[in-house]
Amino acid sequence: MASESSAAALHRRAELRDFLRTRRARLTPEDIGLPAVGRRRTPGLRREEVAVLAGVGASWYTWLEQGRDITVSTDVLDAIAAALRLTEPERAHLYLLAGLNPPPPGTARDAEVTPQLRQLLDAWGSRPAVLRDRYWNLLAINDTARAVFGFGDADYNCLVSFFTNARYRGMHTQWNAIAPAVVAAFRADAAHSPGDPRFGKVIGELAATSPEFAEMWARHEVNAPVQAVKAVRHPEAGDLFFDTTTLAVADNPDWFLVLYNPQPGTETADRVDGLMRIRLAALA
Repeated sequence: MASESSAAALHRRAELRDFLRTRRARLTPEDIGLPAVGRRRTPGLRREEVAVLAGVGASWYTWLEQGRDITVSTDVLDAIAAALRLTEPERAHLYLLAGLNPPPPGTARDAEVTPQLRQLLDAWGSRPAVLRDRYWNLLAINDTARAVFGFGDADYNCLVSFFTNARYRGMHTQWNAIAPAVVAAFRADAAHSPGDPRFGKVIGELAATSPEFAEMWARHEVNAPVQAVKAVRHPEAGDLFFDTTTLAVADNPDWFLVLYNPQPGTETADRVDGLMRIRLAALA
């Protein structure tokens, strides 16, 4: 974390003291499988019991709960979080109060896209919408995104499709110019989770199949993603221009909703509407 003033550090440690005390007070020995022996003067677990559960010294845990200026590690904080049955938001709060950057919030790998999110994608109507995770894996797309960008059942990752889906790639008339920026944006995202094997899997598999990606990745260029204009030349609808907006999903912080809005002053909206009418007529 960035350096902080003495006053800020004192305030943070005072907050840590109160937070740990209240988390400990809400648990009972029965909650954690310990026998309730004797009469307790105060509610909740004793400090010594938390220390045993976390595998740390009782004196050290007491110092932590007193808000003393001591060194803590992520492993110890995780053990304390488990001992106190902290939720993920509470665990992240514990990290911050201890003066450490919390790990990125996780999303269960088998989490399913909710009906509400699918309805939101569909409600975007004749405008493309994509739901992806932080590895740029495609979780859900609406029918307009399929029709406009040429996504098929074989497409599972935005970056992989950008390099290997010939139809999708061919619609980007300035592909050679924008490809390095796309790779740099992916590197920026991956840098938040060094050593994450799921980022490594995307990088390794794509580098093995695309020499162009391997060469660009080796440049080590990095750039933050920006809200940009996406321009494609559709083989049936012609030139299309979209303003893109990426929104984080509150319930799943690793998921991002990418919305494409036809750029005002262009014929994009009319052309997409016409394309979708043709598609619907073909299915009728």
